[in-house]
Amino acid sequence: MDREIVDITIIGGGPTGLFASFYAGMREMSVKIIDSLPQLGGQLIELYPDKYIYDVGGFPKILAKDLVANLVTQAHHSNPEILLGEAALSATRNGDHFVLKTDKGEHLTRTILLTAGIGAFQPRKIGIEEEIHFENTSLHYGIKDLAMFKGQQVLVCGGGDSAVDWALMLEDIADSVTLVHRRERFTAHETSVNQLMESKVNVMTSRSVKSLRGEDGKVHEVQIIHKDGTEEILPMDHVIVNYGNISSLGPIKEWGLEMDKNSIVVNTRMETNIDGIYAAGDVSSYDGKVKLIAVGLGEAPIAVNNAKAYIDPKARVQPLHSTSVFS
Repeated sequence: MDREIVDITIIGGGPTGLFASFYAGMREMSVKIIDSLPQLGGQLIELYPDKYIYDVGGFPKILAKDLVANLVTQAHHSNPEILLGEAALSATRNGDHFVLKTDKGEHLTRTILLTAGIGAFQPRKIGIEEEIHFENTSLHYGIKDLAMFKGQQVLVCGGGDSAVDWALMLEDIADSVTLVHRRERFTAHETSVNQLMESKVNVMTSRSVKSLRGEDGKVHEVQIIHKDGTEEILPMDHVIVNYGNISSLGPIKEWGLEMDKNSIVVNTRMETNIDGIYAAGDVSSYDGKVKLIAVGLGEAPIAVNNAKAYIDPKARVQPLHSTSVFS
């Protein structure tokens, strides 16, 4: 057991958790970050490091991997202890602190901040018989290297932000890009959809993939079916699927926290129903919640400042501005 009691343990090393680490350093709190993934960055690094992010203030657009690199540098302001590949199991109150058990040991912490995003996640699969033959060679659920699609014929499946963003990013890299969406309307941001419609991407709505054809792990053709039953064959080299993720908070759901489906209910202080445990980012839920990276970055200081006041009732919830701290 790690016998040192830290002020705050952050469970989740995505953007919200990383910014929370930085802000805890601003409040002179000792910090530990625990994440079940083998690297920091959460979904941004695990699924789409080369995808542009558009919803962070000050950056009209920034590659996910570059945003994470900046956040990691910033997070080290608090000199956090970082534990990767370690999953949180339970948290038990012991006097003025918690005993936090993981699959690798126990940790002592005065407060806990849950920034676990959507929790453990797996991409939602395309759900056709042939997918096992092409997965990880020419059927993809995440992209870590855009260069592999240079000069290729690429099919993107989905109608959300990720699918539309990928199609637009591949427009000038691939030889051709086709986007297939099973519905008529998209769920992506309006500006992205408008940009898509003005691009050279071949947009096919009210259609879905029926089968993949090829050999030696390489797709050669994709069979597309329209909702009216008509079918067509498209020559393709790669298929990228963005149908969202199947996620679970795992053991955290057994902590006695008030839940809203797969999210943790918090108040305006980012407090959960358990004193000393906070939640921020996509894992948190409250009336009017909008799940954006920018929102999580705003919630992180709220959680940290209230955790600081929880540990030390004499501390101010409203801190000095950062311009005062660094001046």
